[in-house]
Amino acid sequence: MTAACGLAAFVVTGQISTSATSTPLMKAAYITETGAPGVLQYDELPLPVPGIGEVLVKVGAVAINPIDTYIRGGMIAMPLRFPFIVGCDLAGTIEMVGRNVRRFKVGDRVWGSNQGLFGRQGTFAEYAVVDEKWLYNTPPNETDVEAAAGALVGITAYLGLFRIARLQTGELLFVNGGSGGVGSSVIQQAKAAGARVITTVGSEPKRVYCQSLGADYVLDYNSPTLDAEIRQIAAPTGGITLWFETQREPTFDRTIAMMAMHGRIIVLAGRQARPEFPLGAFYIKDLSLHGFAMFNASPDKQRDCAQAINDLYSRGGWHPAVGITLPLSQAASAHQLQEDNTLHKRGTLAGKIVLVPGA
Repeated sequence: MTAACGLAAFVVTGQISTSATSTPLMKAAYITETGAPGVLQYDELPLPVPGIGEVLVKVGAVAINPIDTYIRGGMIAMPLRFPFIVGCDLAGTIEMVGRNVRRFKVGDRVWGSNQGLFGRQGTFAEYAVVDEKWLYNTPPNETDVEAAAGALVGITAYLGLFRIARLQTGELLFVNGGSGGVGSSVIQQAKAAGARVITTVGSEPKRVYCQSLGADYVLDYNSPTLDAEIRQIAAPTGGITLWFETQREPTFDRTIAMMAMHGRIIVLAGRQARPEFPLGAFYIKDLSLHGFAMFNASPDKQRDCAQAINDLYSRGGWHPAVGITLPLSQAASAHQLQEDNTLHKRGTLAGKIVLVPGA
């Protein structure tokens, strides 16, 4: 059975208990061990009940991020309490509030991220318990699918562009893979701030898509003359002002050679990467290199980012990249698709994979 009513307090602060025998149940995608995508199970688990400061969200949509696959696969060490529900992002409607909740009420539509980390259960379920500090109101006209697709990637882009690199109007920005979740977020937020944007894609449909987002220059990353094309565009400003690196294995010799004086480079991927670094070329240009992980940002900082993203959506400048929408029951195959593109560079995915409970 699935949960509909009669919620019983058989869970404390969102931790799943399997000891109850007559508690409401929900469908969820979870693991009992780390491993390949096939370890993901889709079955019933007890419905969680919110604790102090928490709310119960009826999930309308979730999105897959590379970090979800790393945690499931055991590539990133995280405290996991099995059965462990995977997933960082969600959007839905508040079904119940715990004690001392101040920011939300039953019936509010919300979106959020930063779940499935540091001992917190994830979001790939019909219901999820979330601390209110990690949730934000969903704009009235935004669907749950859009809100979930833009959650982690939207906050990541905003943190990198404005909290870390302090992007300014008129600057020239380069971002790899403009049709992806982070890349498309960077394009839209940078353009809204008045920057000029260069991005790369691997197909004609992706080129058209990035142009629709406002990218000033969309180049083919398979082109043998790609670097020359970037240099030609950047020549009037003396190089790239801000390089937003989304690739797992950056090539700093190439990047630093294209940077303008006092430029900034952002890296946020490639945990196992050990690239060569041209130190001399880096420091004589007065460059700076910034690495960051979105989930290290405080709840207050992430809330500020979320408000800015919501405002941008309300002004028509934010369209989260929804790539493919699948039922939550297909979580294992969706994780495989994400891995194929993240780890194996298949190039078969544009935008976010979004899963919908009950679809």
